[in-house]
Amino acid sequence: MSVHIRNFGMTADSKEVHLYTLESVSGMRVSVTDLGGMLQEVSVPDGKGGFIDVALGYDGASGYLRFGGSLGAIIGRNANRIAGASFDLGGTTHRLANNDGENNIHSGPHVWRKRLWDVTEDPKDDPDGGASITFGLVSRDGDQGFPGAADVRATYILHPDWRLELALEAQVTKTTIVNLTSHAYWNLNGHASGSVLRHSFSLDADAYTPVGKGLIPTGEIAPVEGTPYDLRESTNFENRLYALPDGLDTNFVLKNDERLEKVATLVGDETGVSMDLYTDAPGLQVYTGCGLKARGKGGAHYKAFDGVALEPQFFPDAIHHKNFPQPIYAPGHPFVSRMVFAFGLR
Repeated sequence: MSVHIRNFGMTADSKEVHLYTLESVSGMRVSVTDLGGMLQEVSVPDGKGGFIDVALGYDGASGYLRFGGSLGAIIGRNANRIAGASFDLGGTTHRLANNDGENNIHSGPHVWRKRLWDVTEDPKDDPDGGASITFGLVSRDGDQGFPGAADVRATYILHPDWRLELALEAQVTKTTIVNLTSHAYWNLNGHASGSVLRHSFSLDADAYTPVGKGLIPTGEIAPVEGTPYDLRESTNFENRLYALPDGLDTNFVLKNDERLEKVATLVGDETGVSMDLYTDAPGLQVYTGCGLKARGKGGAHYKAFDGVALEPQFFPDAIHHKNFPQPIYAPGHPFVSRMVFAFGLR
């Protein structure tokens, strides 16, 4: 087990960015950066005696600052969309930026992924043969349009048995929305290998949230039975393109009762590398990367469908649908969420 630190470039205001690489006794390697607390690399055994990097990313800070796509980003203060870029809370209307048509997405444009986070707990080797690091960010009162300050922590824990855990926490000073997630993109054939459409995927969800204009939920919770959104049995994404030519950008209703449970399995069609996703979030946004377009690590040309994002979170636009679980937190009642990515070979 080991931890390595190196320079990763500079921010727009000439502050140094660092890349932290954690390695477990099993040889699994994870790299994260204090720019946005983002996940840059996940290298796992490839079944042939070597390792394969399955997370899309960039070679330096300049790539993350120049391109969109949120590759590996911690999304906050609210992941996904808010209709009309505004919401009412505590008798006050709070207005956000219209950065997705008339709506707001991922709390942009002043996104957390372009901010330098603090290392609040130094990277350390764990006694069990793993390693961990904690990043912190203070989001001031009114940041991005949200009420109250939020003291945010993101802890990456690399376990010795091919598991990567991400624990997200936020303490707030006023009643406010908190809906954090990781926007990592995965390609289990290797980050530069091309399309994920033939990856096998299964998801333990009996329902999803249909959307209307601008991908805003209608408020309905609909069964997946008999629809292209039925992913309860393992299939590949390509099999859904007949009905969903742009792929998936869909929120699914999980059955975990907001306890940490396995909800999804992804398997690379060329490598047999598998990833089981565990989460305690009520929803999972599955996005097959229709909008991907970037020059990534090692000169890789990421294009549509070259990665899939599995984003545990509250439902999109939940604040406007009282029948949805609500992402509302108050002082003394912190946001806490965990996700675990467990890798193996099939």
